[in-house]
Amino acid sequence: MEKMITGRVWVYGDNVDTDVIIPARHLTLVEPKDLARHCMEDIDKSFAAGVEPGDIVAGGANFGCGSSREHAPLALLGSGVSAVVAANFARIFFRNAVNVGLPIVECPGLTGHVKKGDVLAIDVDAGTVNNRTTGESFSSEPFPPFLKDLINSGGLVEYAKRRLRGEA
Repeated sequence: MEKMITGRVWVYGDNVDTDVIIPARHLTLVEPKDLARHCMEDIDKSFAAGVEPGDIVAGGANFGCGSSREHAPLALLGSGVSAVVAANFARIFFRNAVNVGLPIVECPGLTGHVKKGDVLAIDVDAGTVNNRTTGESFSSEPFPPFLKDLINSGGLVEYAKRRLRGEA
C-alpha cells in the first residue's frame, strides 16, 4: 500500500451489509476475481462492469455490517478497489478487510461531501482524505505501523509467512 491512495469513488450510504457487497447466492465462489463479477450487484448493477483498478468505495456509517464472511472484502479486492473509506465500519468487516489486505479508512466527515465519480486522495500516514474534485479535505485515522505492515504484506496470512521467514 502506498502512502497516498488516489482513485475515482463509488458512493453508497449507511449500513451497507455484506449481503449487498457480495450476495449470499454467490458464496460458493472463493476466488476474488470470480466474486468481483457479482460485487455490489444488488445495490448497484453498474459496479462490477464499471469499477476500474484503483477505484475507491465510500460509505456511510456501519459499512460491512451483517455476516462475518471474508467474501465481502475479497470481492472488493477482486474488483480492483484500492480502498474503502466510510464513516465507520462494522468490526468484523474491519477485521476481515485487514486480514485480506484491503485498506479501510474511517473518515466520519466525508459522508454527504462526495459523489460518484469524484476523485479522492487518501494519505494514510497523515490521516487525511482530500476530495480532489471539490477541493474539500477531511480528517481520518492514520494507519498505525502494525496495520500498515499487515496491509502491505497482503493480509494476515502473508504477514505471518513473512514473519516466519524472518522478513518482518
